[in-house]
Amino acid sequence: MKIISHGPEQTREIAARLADTLKGGEVILLSGDLGAGKTTFTKGLAAALGVEETVTSPTFNYVKEYNGRLPLYHFDMYRVADADEVYELGLEEYFYRGGVVVVEWNKFDDVPDPIEVKITPLGGDVREIEINDQRIGDRLQR
Repeated sequence: MKIISHGPEQTREIAARLADTLKGGEVILLSGDLGAGKTTFTKGLAAALGVEETVTSPTFNYVKEYNGRLPLYHFDMYRVADADEVYELGLEEYFYRGGVVVVEWNKFDDVPDPIEVKITPLGGDVREIEINDQRIGDRLQR
């Protein structure tokens, strides 16, 4: 499913619609170039999950935890060398905590049943947001 966003607010709204379909235990893999809108998307997701804290990129922390309707675990693997380092840090344990895991710059080898979201800049503030999960796509179109 592909959706066109015409600005950051619309990107957050699309993420909020996705958040409304989540029940806990989902892993969302966000991909896109630097500045594509991955953190903006995560902010919209977090707000819809009831997170009241300011969401920022966890680049220097690897993961940030937020409390809302469901716990949100926001990963940024940009500085991680490879899958071996990810597993040495024990980060895969977050997949089994019953919250929503959002991973930017994925380096995990084996992600259980991920929801893949690709954000592609099309010029200016316009983005194409592609969600590769038929179950979620069907729910978003309702």
